[in-house]
Amino acid sequence: MQLKQVIIAYKARDSQSKRWAELCAQQLENRQCQVLMGPSGPKDNPYPVFLASASQPIDLALVLGGDGTVLTSARHLAPAGIPILGVNVGGHLGFLTESVDEFQDTEKIWDRLFEDRYAIQRRMMLQAAVYEGHRTNLEPVTECYLALNEFCVKPASADRMITSILEMEIDSEVVDQYVGDGLIISTPTGSTGYTVSANGPIMHDGMEAITITPICPMSLSSRPLVLPPGSVVSIWPLGDYELSTKLWMDGVLSTSIWPGHRVDVRMADYRAKFIVLRENNSYYQTLREKLLWAGTRVRYSNNHHN
Repeated sequence: MQLKQVIIAYKARDSQSKRWAELCAQQLENRQCQVLMGPSGPKDNPYPVFLASASQPIDLALVLGGDGTVLTSARHLAPAGIPILGVNVGGHLGFLTESVDEFQDTEKIWDRLFEDRYAIQRRMMLQAAVYEGHRTNLEPVTECYLALNEFCVKPASADRMITSILEMEIDSEVVDQYVGDGLIISTPTGSTGYTVSANGPIMHDGMEAITITPICPMSLSSRPLVLPPGSVVSIWPLGDYELSTKLWMDGVLSTSIWPGHRVDVRMADYRAKFIVLRENNSYYQTLREKLLWAGTRVRYSNNHHN
């Protein structure tokens, strides 16, 4: 990999993340690399400026923070095909990041990247847009939104808890009407996020599939669905015109929707690209460690392993 121009995004208002960013920037600049650096957070979005001010193709995005910081980077950088190296500095679970323990000797990391001693993992994303009127109307009334984890359709009110009524179509066929707290439409990457909290299935992040998980449905027959990646999921909010419903992407607000609107969710045209440095990268080890499964706490002597 050539490192001629690199983005460094660090978790906003996190002093540890900022210190790591400044150290890495200095080291890369000493290697004649041009660095674009800035904070990323709920009130800080450096990526439009990064992409607009780049004087040449961006070779790498170093993202220092937690999963939320990495999700933001993926939504903005996937269309440009920029690989992301996420490092868990100031984050919590860190499903999408390299451990900071693996990142202590940063000079060796740059050597590995220069010498192409790494892997690239491509992860499926979702895209969504809002339409008005009949399903034959294919002109969106919003921009096209991207999500690496999930889209969520939930009701919104400042003064009371609302039960939503959502009609769902798959490939233009009505499947069900859900009464409850909303719906989650997830990628395999997002299956260990909000989806798993709503009792949805865990899917290997190397798969391509779409999961639909009801949130607290008022029917025991409302179950999660796993769909082929080419499916188009359409969601229609029904009910009171005075109450809005929100469309969320990776936990960030996309837009408000109303009865008469339709949200179409499908596999995105882009993949998020992640740099993997761990030589023994195991998805199942990640599950054991991050979800605190018994395998991380109990050790048995298994004769068949000897």
